Formats: sequence, C-alpha cells, structure tokens
Amino acid sequence: MENKAYGGHVLALPYPGQGHINPLLQFSKRLVSKGFKATLATTLFIHNTMKPQSSVSLQFDTMSDGYDEGGFTQAENIQEYHTRMVAIGSKTLADLIIKHKNTANPIDCIIYDSFLPLALEVAKNFGIFGAAFFTQTCAVNFIHYQVHRGLLKLPITSTPISIPGLPVLELGDMPSYISVPGSYPAYFEMVLNQFSSSDKADAVLVNTFYELEPEALDSMSKVCQLLPIGPTVPSFYLDKCLENDNDYGLNLFVLDSSVCNNWLNTKPEGSVVYLSFGSMASLSNKQMEELAFALKGSKFYFLWVVKASEEAKLPEKFVEEIGNKGLVVQWCSQLEVLSNKAIGCFLTHCGWNSTLEALSLGVPMVGVPQWTDQTTNAKYFRDVWKVGVRAKVCENGIVEREEIEFCIKEVMEGERRKDFQKNAKKWRDLAIKAISEGGSSDKNIDEFVSKFINS
Repeated sequence: MENKAYGGHVLALPYPGQGHINPLLQFSKRLVSKGFKATLATTLFIHNTMKPQSSVSLQFDTMSDGYDEGGFTQAENIQEYHTRMVAIGSKTLADLIIKHKNTANPIDCIIYDSFLPLALEVAKNFGIFGAAFFTQTCAVNFIHYQVHRGLLKLPITSTPISIPGLPVLELGDMPSYISVPGSYPAYFEMVLNQFSSSDKADAVLVNTFYELEPEALDSMSKVCQLLPIGPTVPSFYLDKCLENDNDYGLNLFVLDSSVCNNWLNTKPEGSVVYLSFGSMASLSNKQMEELAFALKGSKFYFLWVVKASEEAKLPEKFVEEIGNKGLVVQWCSQLEVLSNKAIGCFLTHCGWNSTLEALSLGVPMVGVPQWTDQTTNAKYFRDVWKVGVRAKVCENGIVEREEIEFCIKEVMEGERRKDFQKNAKKWRDLAIKAISEGGSSDKNIDEFVSKFINS
C-alpha cells in the first residue's frame, strides 16, 4: 500500500460538458498545488472521447450517466438524460468512493458541479465532506436563487427588475429561461435544482472573484455562505505559479494551435476580430449569413471559429473569397488566441468561461448572447465592467450585419475604444491579484481547504 503523502484526496465531479469540466479541472490543479491529491471523474463517454492522461497527484476516473456510448445524444431528450443520470450516476459515484475506500488515499471530499446535487446525498451517505461548485457568475446564481425561493415571481410582468446587489435589470438582461417563459424547461429545472440542497453543503464555491462582483457576492452571502475561488483559468495566463499549466488539458475537439498562431503573428497589434460562439450554440443560417457579410464588409482582419456542424451555413465561396483578410477554423486554443497581441476584440456568445477568459486576458468584447446566462453576462460586461458593447437584436431574433459592423467598429476604433482597453486591463490586473498568493481567491481556497481538513 502506498504511503499517504497528501493533505487529502478530493474527488471533483463536473457536469458532462466542456464548459463545466474546464473550471473544475483548473480548480483541482490549484488544490494539487497546495498539497492535495485530486481525481476528476467524468462520464465514460467523455473520458473515452478526451482520453485524459493522469499524473501522480491529478488523476482521472469515470462514472456512468447511463449513456456510455454517446452521452446525452443517446437520450431521447434532455429530461430523460437528466433523470437517468441521477439514477445511474448516484450508484456509480458510490462505487467510485468504495473503490478508493481501502487505499492509502481514500476520498475525503467531493466537489460537485451544482448541476449535480445528487452527489451531495451520496457524499453524506459516506460521511464525506461535500462542496457545491457553481460554474456561473454570482449574479446569475442569485437570480436563479430568487426564483427558486419564490422571491422573484414568474412570469415577470413589470420592469425594471430590482434584486439586492445587482444592477437594475430589464427583461432582456435576465437569463433566457426567465425572459422567454417556457423555454428549455428541462434546463430551467436543473438550474433551479442547484439550490435544492445547497444549504446542506459543507461549502459553496463560485467561479468568480470578489473584486469582480462584490455587491452580488455580499448580498447572496447573507443567505448562502460563498467562497469565490476564480478565475479558473490556466496559471500561465495569470499568476504563472503552477508548473506547465498552460492549457485546460481536456478538449472535446482536436486542436491545432499552429495554424491560428502563425496567421495571427503576421497581423498588426490589435487589428484582428476574434469570433467564437462556444461548444453548444447553434446559429441559424440567416445569423451566419449576417455575420459573414458583416465581416466581409468591415475593414478588419478576423479569425472565426466555425464548428464542423455549422460550416454548411456559411455563404457559398465565403472562405475562398475572404483571402488573407480572414481565417475560418473549426476550433482553436482560445486562451492562446486571446493572449495574442494581434487580437483587438472578441465577438462572443457571452458564455461565462469565454467572458471570464476575456476579462482575465484584458480583451474588450462585442456581445451577441444566445441563451441561458449569456444575456446577463452581456449586461455586466457592458454596463458594470464596461469592457465592450452588446449588439441589438431585431424583432426577428437576428443581429443584422449593419449592427454587427457598427459594434465591431465601436470597440476597435470608436471614441470609447481606449476606455474599453483601460477597463479590460484593470480587470486583468485584478484577476491576477485575486488568484495570486495572498489574493482574495487564494485566501478563499485556503479557507476551503482548512474547512474540509478540520471537518
């Protein structure tokens, strides 16, 4: 039997999606740097797709969601997927704990994605410390909390909306489940269920940092003790304290960084618009067309990530016609791209990981939010953090080419350009300070560690 050489053994359990795996993986790396062993457990399908490589301190294991061959695409609908994942996941999580029980390093703590409250019940059954991990902003979490507790009544019939610690919100600033009643009911049920047992968790972690959302964190902490521990961005791009931590390390898509880097390195500083809509968003043919013509019509270089499943939506001969003005790729290392000096702005769907990466790397943004929390994130980076603009949507739900061009010009060369750059740099500096030794997030990580060691 190996000697116990760690301060404890943490099992991290992410919801099975790229945007949920990366933050928990990065947090696990932070815990390893503080002397702990960590195991990240993904579903069997995700594990077989990503093929992660374990190290001595950071290992990877599997559990089942009941759909081992194809993940949620095997299920008839998302409601069926979630139902089966709870039933099968609870059993295989218990099996995983038992597997480690008689080793030198049994599991001392389970950090579970807040979308998977099933894990807390399993942890309590084994007498293990259980910590919820919220991957979205505190502001978005607090809105969902208000709905869950009945403090915010739906449907909303009057605006503006006032929530303690948050800026005044219009209906279009709310998460899409709220602004569009009845949309994505299975997902809405899941985000509300985050709070079904969060008050029983031994700790509640949030992927943000105090300086970014002080009012929201102070307000929500009155009803739920929170520990902001972000940003969960690889150390190379922030404090540079974790050895060889220059990438998340797990990707559902094959990356070839050289193509993007070589192209970007030929472009002047601040001259390129970077566009990406994340791993889940699916744009309409019309929206893809409007984006394409806006990029062709603008005078700026652009790098556009278009997933293989979306390529057919591009206008005919678009790639051939843009020449050296643009580069269209199926995927890229977003951190490498955002950190390249050629990037002048990021046209984004406003997913929280993408937004947090842009803030951490000091890149101004153009927001074209699609659904879920993205509308609220766009509200914040436009009006609270003041690092960019949000494109206006027409009545048909499309952002038209003239609006896209206008927004790009506003950020790249408009009167507020220097203010956007100055504010972006401010948030980058604060992000680095928060996660560095002695910073607000670093202290919260230490507090979390002491909680479960002494529990």
